[in-house]
Parts: sequence; C-alpha cells; structure tokens
Amino acid sequence: MRTPITTFIRLKPDSTLPILAALLVCVSSAQAQQPAVPNPASMPFVAGTPLKQQPNVKTYGGFRFAESVAYDEERDLYVAVNAGMAQELVPNDGYVSLVNPDGSAHTLKWIGVNRNGLTLNHPLGSDIANGFLYVVDIDTVRWFDMKTGAPQGAIPVVGATRFNDLEVAADGTIYATQTGTMDPTSWRVYKITPKGEATILITGAPLNLPNGIAFDPKGNLVVVNIGSNAVLTFSPDGKLLTTEESTDAGNDGLAVLPDGTKYVSSVRQGTIARIRPGQKAEAIASGIPTAASMTYDSKRNRLVIPMNDWNAITIVDLNPPK
Repeated sequence: MRTPITTFIRLKPDSTLPILAALLVCVSSAQAQQPAVPNPASMPFVAGTPLKQQPNVKTYGGFRFAESVAYDEERDLYVAVNAGMAQELVPNDGYVSLVNPDGSAHTLKWIGVNRNGLTLNHPLGSDIANGFLYVVDIDTVRWFDMKTGAPQGAIPVVGATRFNDLEVAADGTIYATQTGTMDPTSWRVYKITPKGEATILITGAPLNLPNGIAFDPKGNLVVVNIGSNAVLTFSPDGKLLTTEESTDAGNDGLAVLPDGTKYVSSVRQGTIARIRPGQKAEAIASGIPTAASMTYDSKRNRLVIPMNDWNAITIVDLNPPK
C-alpha cells in the first residue's frame, strides 16, 4: 500500500486557479506514470518446460545446490559437493553425496549426515588428490579422507572473500580461484603451499571473474572466466602462455583430458564446448541450465555436470550411441 504524500504551497494573491489546476495535472500525471505492481497470486500459472536436450544428455536430480562433482576412480563413484542452504538461513549446511555411474544415489549424505566434528559452510569447487577430497569453503580450503570422509585439515586464507574452484598438485600445492566482484583487483588465483602459506599468484586481467581451474598435461594452469569466453593457460609461476576462446562466455566448469582436449561449461548459457589442441571451440551439448564445475569420467568417456540451484546433475556421453 502506498503512503499518500501531501504538499502545501503558499500562493500569491494573484496566483489562483490556473496555477492550482496545472499542479493538479502534474500530480495526476506523476501518479499515472507509477507502474502497478502485480500481485503474483493474480497472475496466470506457468508450468516449467521440459529440458531441450540432445540424445546424449541425461539429467538426474536430488541435490541441494550441487556446485562441483569429482570422479572417484578407485570406487567408480561421482562425488557431488553440495553448498546446502544459504549461510544466512542455515549456517554450516554443506554436505557431500556419492552417486553411482547410472545416476542413482549411492550415499545421499556421505559427509554431512550429522555435524559431529564437521564444519562445511558453503562448499563450491572440489578436487580429489593424494587420497583426499579438497573443497573450497568461502575463505577456507578443507580436505577430507577419501576412505572415511573424516575431516583431515583446513587452511583459512586471510584476505580471501569467496573461493570458487581449486586444483591440487601432486606435492599438495593448492591453486584456488576467487571470482570476486566487478573490481579487477578482486579477480585472483591463489597459491597455497602444503605448509599453509597463501599468496596471490595472478590478479586482474586477463582474468575476468575467474572460475574453473585445472591442470593441463604439462602441469600448467588452465582458467576459465565468467566475464568472458577466454580460456587461459598459465605457467605454474603465473605467466600467461596461451589464450583460447570457448563458444560462450559465462564459463564455470573445466575438464582437461590427457591429450590436451578441454571441455568448458557455461553456467550462464547452459552449454558445453570442446576445444581440441590447435582447433577452434565447438559446441557439443546444450540445454543444461547453470552448468557448473564438472568432472570427466575416464572409464565411460563422459562428463558429469552439476547444475547449481537446479539441484541436479547432468551426464553427457562423449561417445553417444548411433
């Protein structure tokens, strides 16, 4: 309900009806220009539409803001990291699910069935390395035992605002992206040593709201941007080596195969692109809303893609049946 506004105007003796009439017209015109706010209850109901997907794309549900998926080769399972409810609503609500390769649930809450000894606030990117599951959790990197799920350690990073993704080297060095804001100085890639010493490795352009990060076969760092379609390759010391272009901007997920082929997911466009070495990007899948930080299943030659607030995962078979 709008609150009426009353204005008192002192008129000179010779200012009479013409001025008053003009004022009334202006007030009426201003009120008429105010857009009416529709009541949602009075609006026509709209049902959701089916996903327009290709034959090689399948989607499975049952998650709470699944941001990243990692492939556990040893157990042949998909490890889905769920951010859970927003911190301001339910703090410390993140959890981790185990998913069978057919898309069915293996363990709904492997990490997070209770909060005993567990802090997992709002996890996003993940990586399996050295027998641990690493996740970024706001301003902290946490890791868990891949056999038991038990927490094994955490490194808070002073000055970090919200990590997005990470990749872990064989020696335990962690590389984490910070998407940041529209301020280029907030676009960062952090390097965190096994001793917990954190430094800013890369900052500013050509980063542009950086998101997904992965190693290429040579051990270089590949980073994709939300703010552009650039696919950037840096040396481990942060030197820009090459710049490629994906089919779309708004990118989130990244998977790099042993032959150097890169797969890039656009969280804003819902598409998947493939970049073969020395070739231009090509679209291979679409109709995957909020496609986030995906993984590659080497056993089945497929991508497994979490879908953020659609609370689902999508499987894209790279060798679909003919």
